[in-house]
Amino acid sequence: MEKETLSFKYQLEKKEPRLGPGGITRGASVHDFPVSKGIAGVSMRLEPGGMRELHWHANAAEWAYVLTGNCRTTIIHPDGTLYTDTFGPGDTWYFPKGYGHSIQGIGPGECHFILIFDNGDFSEDHTFSVTDFIASMPKDIVAQNLGISLAEVDLLPKKEVYFSLGEVPDDSSFTSALRPYSELLSKHRYPLEAQQPRRIPGGGTQKLVTSVEFPISTTISGSIIELQPGALREMHWHPNADEWQYYISGTAEMSVFLAEGTAVTEQFETGDVGYVPMGAGHYIKNTGTTVCRVLIGFNSGHYQAIDLSEWLASNPAALIRGNFGISEELARKFPSETIFIKANS
Repeated sequence: MEKETLSFKYQLEKKEPRLGPGGITRGASVHDFPVSKGIAGVSMRLEPGGMRELHWHANAAEWAYVLTGNCRTTIIHPDGTLYTDTFGPGDTWYFPKGYGHSIQGIGPGECHFILIFDNGDFSEDHTFSVTDFIASMPKDIVAQNLGISLAEVDLLPKKEVYFSLGEVPDDSSFTSALRPYSELLSKHRYPLEAQQPRRIPGGGTQKLVTSVEFPISTTISGSIIELQPGALREMHWHPNADEWQYYISGTAEMSVFLAEGTAVTEQFETGDVGYVPMGAGHYIKNTGTTVCRVLIGFNSGHYQAIDLSEWLASNPAALIRGNFGISEELARKFPSETIFIKANS
């Protein structure tokens, strides 16, 4: 594929959804979004009581950010320990590859969350649901395994359920798994919205969670960037990870630099997804009149970035003058410290 034919934008929320009792999902893997080789993403909505059934992913870990509403998850570890957590807006979770889990909306209202997977080739082919597992096995094996009769096996689903609409869960149904009080942090939950942000006056903010703050999240880091109108997340690159973006609100422009004089510029609006390959230079600029809010996922538990301003400011002035072939007067106008987010001038 030629560089100039690549698109680094995918209109996720305009994709035809998969519908089921209590749930709606839209996903984008490398098969839908060819440049997104290292990360895949899903936008999912659950009604109160709606559940993404018990399942596991064979080829990817799962990281999530809750946009609106509330949900409850269960996850089992290989040692048999079950963890249950409740999530609200701004919370994140992380489930290691292969761990069985479920997600259920608990109300009030719809729960909308974004899922990020650390493999661009993530797909339903590599997702295993409990109903599909049981329906695919010989009836006598299922009966023996579950301790039920062959006639009772016939009462079970004949194919994958995927979404199911059940009772809205309450704490009494999770007595053994829930802790006696709500903890700010737990093994699988990190409250990103509660974090104090990195703030650039007039420009915007960043909240960031890595494996340092959230130890179980060994393969994915996440960030929320807010840009004021006209503000610029400066030119930079990530040496250790691909970048996957979900535009929560506002409008923006991003260019991706692919070397050898090639760059691709895209325009984004709410519900769009952007992607930047590892090491590719890029920026994000708020092109609208309201705050632009972006969820960003990286397929590494360790966040690394090299910002153009910091790089230039750290080099000797004479080297900068010689590199660009410019006067001392012009070189002095270059950044002398890290910008990170540049306010609209």
